[in-house]
Amino acid sequence: MTAPVALRPVRRWIHHRQSAHRERGATLGNLYFAALLLAVLGAMTHERLAAIFWPAAVDLGRRPALGLALLGAGLLLRAMRATGPVTLGRPAAYFLLTAPVSRRRLLLPSLRLAAVVAAGTAALLSTALAGHAAGHRPAAPLIAGGALLGVGLLLVAVVAQRVASWATATDRAATLLIVAGLALLVADTAGAADRPAAAGWPPRPVLVTVAVCLAVAVAAGFALAVRRLAGTPDDRVVAAAKVTGTLFDSAFGVEPSFLTDMVARHYWSRRRLSSARPPARLPVLTGQDLLLARRRLPRLLWLLAATPVPLLLTGAPPAVSAVALLLGAMIAGGTTTATVNTDAGNPVLLRLLGLNSRQAVLQRLWVPTALATGWSLIAWLLMQLGGRLPAGPWWLLGVPAGIVGGVAAVRRARSGFVRNDLLPLDTPMGTVSTGPLVYATAGPDALILGVPTVLAMAQGTPLTWTLVVFQLALAVLGARAYLAGTTDPGRVELSSR
Repeated sequence: MTAPVALRPVRRWIHHRQSAHRERGATLGNLYFAALLLAVLGAMTHERLAAIFWPAAVDLGRRPALGLALLGAGLLLRAMRATGPVTLGRPAAYFLLTAPVSRRRLLLPSLRLAAVVAAGTAALLSTALAGHAAGHRPAAPLIAGGALLGVGLLLVAVVAQRVASWATATDRAATLLIVAGLALLVADTAGAADRPAAAGWPPRPVLVTVAVCLAVAVAAGFALAVRRLAGTPDDRVVAAAKVTGTLFDSAFGVEPSFLTDMVARHYWSRRRLSSARPPARLPVLTGQDLLLARRRLPRLLWLLAATPVPLLLTGAPPAVSAVALLLGAMIAGGTTTATVNTDAGNPVLLRLLGLNSRQAVLQRLWVPTALATGWSLIAWLLMQLGGRLPAGPWWLLGVPAGIVGGVAAVRRARSGFVRNDLLPLDTPMGTVSTGPLVYATAGPDALILGVPTVLAMAQGTPLTWTLVVFQLALAVLGARAYLAGTTDPGRVELSSR
């Protein structure tokens, strides 16, 4: 058996070879620029950030404070489970994971970095909750306790990554935390106003004692996690390395399709599918989308759980809820638009079926429109039943919002890859690449058809039947114009023009 070699010289050698082309002055210049940028941004936004995180008066009740805490904990746990949290760079995963080096020392830097990120994220959320729900009374113990709880959630994710039996339980616990947080927020929004949470906080000595006990427990758990870090299976470390590598590639190359493709591959690789025929009475592409929607039941459940989001945003300016509802409809319609992306990239199936681009897009529009319409109707009904809307049949706007969302989802799927060959724009802040900007607006730009709904929400006046009919006619005409302007009966390719 080969004796383990020291890891530090290996890392130093690799880092030296990777950064041999860099000059010391360039590295120091980059550090100086980053520090100066942070200082300038802090000087410009510190007052606004202070008002956001620490208002002058307590304005958050017990239920919303607890709901936001549970929601933040669930999302943080889901994010750590998705990224590892114990991971490596892809070169290190491929070349050092099987090398005769100490696995504990190899994986320990990623664990430390994950602990810093988890503590910082939890501390930021705790600062906002302490500012809005506690005021100046027990702020410091609450922020410290929040950071420690973030590290505790990280330790749970580390155990779930190492022990297979913990993985499913941890994912379900994160889902329950998110659902419970949303339920508390909806109950507070739709029910009677809750009294400020500052009146019920324990005294500072009690919170300090709890924070100290929590620190001791987290320190012991972290030491135990470090001790058993070498037992993390290789396949899970490699899978986490692929995820983090894809995230960096997607951010560095400004190519979100890398991330969506990775998520789709990960989802379908864990499912066992059986053969099924699409309904014979439906068009063939519509039937395929319907089968895809049936096989994506977890996503449909998450979309159903997200229907109260526009209701939760009714405390903001009214137009924010309308925009959130249109965006939610587009996201709901995007459940089955992966098939549109496949058709746009490889139209061989359309040629075999004898379909032109107009027929294909028309058949692909039905299921996304139905999903977006269902989501919009539920969201509008929740807002109207919660008493957050003026008089009028607002729930009927779910039909045109669903049509607009379906069109936006299909247009988004046909956008393809980011075009980095477009000419950049020179601005006073520097050069801006137009390719990512064009890609980011492809899809959401179709939501302009819902402007009458946004204006009606912003005005806060009762809804009239005239506006409902006008919005419906505008949505239908917009969908018809999109279909006629971007497709042609004489071609098969679905790439948008």
